[in-house]
Amino acid sequence: MGKVAFVFAGQGAQYPGMGQSVYQASASAKALLDEVEQLRGGTLEQCFAADKETLSQTINAQPCLMAVDCACAAALMEAGIAPDGLVGFSLGEIAALGMSGMLPFEEAFALVNKRAAFMQDCAQQNPGGMAAVLKLEDEQVEALCEAHGAYPVNYNSPGQVVCAMALDVMDAFAQAVKDAGGRALPLKVSGAFHSPFMADAAKKLSDYAQTLSFAQPQKPLYANATCGLYTAEEAPALLSMQVDHPVRFTRLIRELLAQNYTDFIEVGPGTVLSGLIQKIGGADYIGHVQDEETLREVISHYREGASC
Repeated sequence: MGKVAFVFAGQGAQYPGMGQSVYQASASAKALLDEVEQLRGGTLEQCFAADKETLSQTINAQPCLMAVDCACAAALMEAGIAPDGLVGFSLGEIAALGMSGMLPFEEAFALVNKRAAFMQDCAQQNPGGMAAVLKLEDEQVEALCEAHGAYPVNYNSPGQVVCAMALDVMDAFAQAVKDAGGRALPLKVSGAFHSPFMADAAKKLSDYAQTLSFAQPQKPLYANATCGLYTAEEAPALLSMQVDHPVRFTRLIRELLAQNYTDFIEVGPGTVLSGLIQKIGGADYIGHVQDEETLREVISHYREGASC
């Protein structure tokens, strides 16, 4: 039997009302979200009732997403479905760290709030944008980025790479992508994340992380930047790299497949990562948990499998 990976959703997946039904359906999810509310008052109101604009602000999106990601994971574990390994996309990696045992949860949640503040400040001081490039090979995208002063930052799946750049080069970059036979879709984001535009935020996060005492992860925790494993000793450097280095999601999922991970369960809002894993190919089962309905579907899948 293959191994199960929990895949934690990243920034951009947030939506109004997220987490409310899983809060009502799972005692473990409720306990975790109640703890979050004690740590950051108003988080539950933002998750359950805030509008999209409020939730999209980095300072709100990151802690709210981490809270809901971890609550969905807690609900699954309450039902007896435990991961063999943990991986997250961008912000989701911090949520995965929060469930890994490397830090007490309250310290991991404080970490995500620091990360959000550092990245929002950095985005305001170093304005930039991002665009998803479709229908081109990774090498083509990398060459176009080099020619136009842009950076490939999210290797999402074959034929889909997100790029970060200064705002004043986006039109020329999009035209170059079109000329090469691809398509560039501007993203509604507040900064040029996972690129050198975030260097100041990465340095501040590194300095902060070095003040923390990390334990070894209780489950294998995989890093976006290196596709290798977290260790207590390397955690500050990996957390810093994660802010201003690319998310190598395609390579990471293929690495997990090579290590006999067959089941991938996206935990947290949306189904973006499930779709990317489907495009990457090779998984036996792809599930997602974002609310009571999807929680029951995943539980049912494993209970039916156990009875066969």
